[in-house]
Amino acid sequence: MFMPRVKFHTLGCKVNQYETEAMEELFLHAGYDLAAEQESADVYVINTCTVTHASDAKSRQQIRKMKRENPNAIVAVVGCYAQVAPEVLEAMEGVDIVLGTKGRRRLPALVEAVKETGKQQIAVEDLNQESAFDTLQIETEQFLTRATIKIQEGCDMFCSYCIIPYARGHIASRPLASIVKEADGLAKKGFREIVLTGIHVASYGKDAHRAPGAPRQDLCDVIEAVAAIPDIDRIRLSSIEPRWVTPEKLQRLKATGKLCPHFHLSLQSGSDTILEKMNRHYTTAVYAQKIAEIRDVFPLAGITTDVIVGFPEEGEKEFLETMAFTEHIGFSRMHIFPYSKRQGTPAALFTGQVDPAVKKERAVRLGEQEERLRYAFMDRMIGHTLEVLTEEKPDTTGRYCGYSGNYQRVALLSQDHAKPATGVSEAKAVAVLPNRIYAVQILRREGDVLVGVPVER
Repeated sequence: MFMPRVKFHTLGCKVNQYETEAMEELFLHAGYDLAAEQESADVYVINTCTVTHASDAKSRQQIRKMKRENPNAIVAVVGCYAQVAPEVLEAMEGVDIVLGTKGRRRLPALVEAVKETGKQQIAVEDLNQESAFDTLQIETEQFLTRATIKIQEGCDMFCSYCIIPYARGHIASRPLASIVKEADGLAKKGFREIVLTGIHVASYGKDAHRAPGAPRQDLCDVIEAVAAIPDIDRIRLSSIEPRWVTPEKLQRLKATGKLCPHFHLSLQSGSDTILEKMNRHYTTAVYAQKIAEIRDVFPLAGITTDVIVGFPEEGEKEFLETMAFTEHIGFSRMHIFPYSKRQGTPAALFTGQVDPAVKKERAVRLGEQEERLRYAFMDRMIGHTLEVLTEEKPDTTGRYCGYSGNYQRVALLSQDHAKPATGVSEAKAVAVLPNRIYAVQILRREGDVLVGVPVER
């Protein structure tokens, strides 16, 4: 029996990746097969990103590529770029469906509508209208180690450089019962770690409109509820807002015994002058205080962040403030982005736009610092014992690898690899299996990977 094939291409963040997997399942339930990378398809879906103009251009490039692969295929463009620029995509040759960031469960039906009528389908909702969480759910995953659950949509922060509030709309929180149901189902399938993600996860429960009588819940409530599922061993958070962190919340998280000690707190700049222009709602002093509070409760916590260099009116003085502040914090990893002017945001109209060559040079300088800080943090882990969740397949050397709770890549030396030179006797080393959590004594660093021996607890 003929089964039509669908192929997806995803740009952007982890939320987009989650939503793509959920849409894949919608098509599988509708009788489609997923086309392999080298195969053409009957339907192409581009899940777009619109953080920068470069993201928009990549989306358009992918549309043209997919249409060339099969000129007779139906091409659907969904996601953030479709939400903010539907008229551009509607006018683009080869685009059959334009679907924004709401109502993606309709996508298979929209494909059928194109088949039946031959007419282009435009389905972009007005995000200024309050709406409930647009639930997409994943029932299957390719790898049985770590699964992602989207718990929140939208953002009301309106940072001056960011288009996302216009692309994703107002805050909408997924009902807690729905989150627990999906997490429990994933646990029963064998997943050991759950990653809670969203557009602005720390705003969970801060919806402008709640159902009458609905209890006010926050991110701590979600973590505690998921942690109560017996077969879930670890919970990891995506990026959180620095101001969300308090000593009381950190104690609640520690008490679950399951939260990974890895916190991604986006900084964006280490200059208070630039933070104010960015409309980031905190100062470097507040940020540093939050990091201190985290380290007081989780001493070996991995602290990762995002930094934008070359924001309008960032001079050498402000950039050096960022260099000094990031050095002071001692991040375990930094993601560095040269500022990209985004039409539709206030920052695009700011004076003092920085020359591209200067932005590139500053990104290189901060990148050199990032590597030094990253390796320094890894070296500090030597001698410590970290909890590591192994992945399903060994690497090319036969060693199983995985991520520690504080988000360090670790290669495990099993009984077969342990040698007297490691300082850990073979009697203490244990056999290594996939999808298991081991206490691993860290012995050394090999580039970007820590190497250790799993030992008896």
